[in-house]
Amino acid sequence: MAFTEFRPLDEKSLKEYIEATPSLSSKLGDKSDDLTIKEVGDGNLNFVFIVIGTSGSFVIKQALPYIRCIGESWPMTKERAYYEARALKEHGQLCPDHVPEVYHFDRTMSLIGMRYLEPPHIILRKGLIAGVEYPLLAEHMSEYMAKTLFCTSLLYRTTTEHKRAVAEFCGNVELCRLTEQVVFSDPYKVSQFNRWTSPYLDHDAEAVREDNTLKLEIAELKSKFCERTQALVHGDLHTGSVMVTLDSTQVIDPEFAFYGPMGFDIGAYVGNLILAFFAQDGHADEGNDRTAYKEWILRTIEETWTLFYQKFTALWHQHKDGSGEAYLPEIYNKPELQKLVQEKYMEDLFHDTLGFGAAKMIRRIVGVAHVEDFESIKDDSKRAACERRALEVAKMLLKERRNFQDITGVVSAIRKVS
Repeated sequence: MAFTEFRPLDEKSLKEYIEATPSLSSKLGDKSDDLTIKEVGDGNLNFVFIVIGTSGSFVIKQALPYIRCIGESWPMTKERAYYEARALKEHGQLCPDHVPEVYHFDRTMSLIGMRYLEPPHIILRKGLIAGVEYPLLAEHMSEYMAKTLFCTSLLYRTTTEHKRAVAEFCGNVELCRLTEQVVFSDPYKVSQFNRWTSPYLDHDAEAVREDNTLKLEIAELKSKFCERTQALVHGDLHTGSVMVTLDSTQVIDPEFAFYGPMGFDIGAYVGNLILAFFAQDGHADEGNDRTAYKEWILRTIEETWTLFYQKFTALWHQHKDGSGEAYLPEIYNKPELQKLVQEKYMEDLFHDTLGFGAAKMIRRIVGVAHVEDFESIKDDSKRAACERRALEVAKMLLKERRNFQDITGVVSAIRKVS
């Protein structure tokens, strides 16, 4: 049977699809009868199948033409699978250690076949809720962000290459519009999609909608998000988009990928670590008050930015005479000028990171999609207390981000509120 037009697959039709697709069937060994196929998609958008054969395995991800968790009443382009596959391949070339390999892509079926991250890999968010320390997390995530962001920017590329790449990803407009709505618009107005831990946070949600300073700041960030094509960003880099073991870190799900501000990725990731920090009090019990674990999260936040800074500027130094056209060597030829340029660039990036991170935190507390870190705290009043502290930090970071000189100051500010 031919798969010549889109249809959602189930376990039976997926088996037929695999048999008809050599790039997939060759990964599994000869006997297709021995396949086990399991649908595991717990996300908001897609079908995800784990396929295991006699001598190999992979994951199949299929995009649906609507948002899965809401249904057909909220249509969504299935073309997002194309951008996800493109971003996985591009980021995978730049950072193969931390991006799963793509084996197969079918644009008609909106389907990606890729490496299965076998157990004990789990979603990082679940590990953070369980209180697991990941000794290499800061090292790995800083490397992923430094390589993917630097190498898709004008610090590394010519303007011609960059413009061509920007044009390629411009088509992912629907997912960008979704982000615009849920991150930069809905939390700041009355919206049917917003929700929060009511009645405890009713006043807090209203305070966000009434805060003029907050609205001025979010407008500036929205304009950066929409207008600034700095690098190929993942676009949804939270702790649910990272799979980990104690010695492996893999970034998945870049279907929101587009050319945007670097700080949006770094901020999304750091902001989610801050949310995980504030959720810990809700997961503490007599056996474990989570104090030591909270300290580990703060250390990880600090190390992530510090290592990112080191790796990113090292790449810059390494390629300063390369083809990147942001700062032409014949103009920026004095060491003291290069230093000034780099300091300014990194300072702006740091403040963008704090701003976008804060915006992502706010939307997770009073917007449409929340995080399991808080949602898994059964006691509403306890959950609301954790969320309120996180919201306080987020609002402070959004308004005062330019006053912070370094990540140590940010961590101190978080500590004060907890």
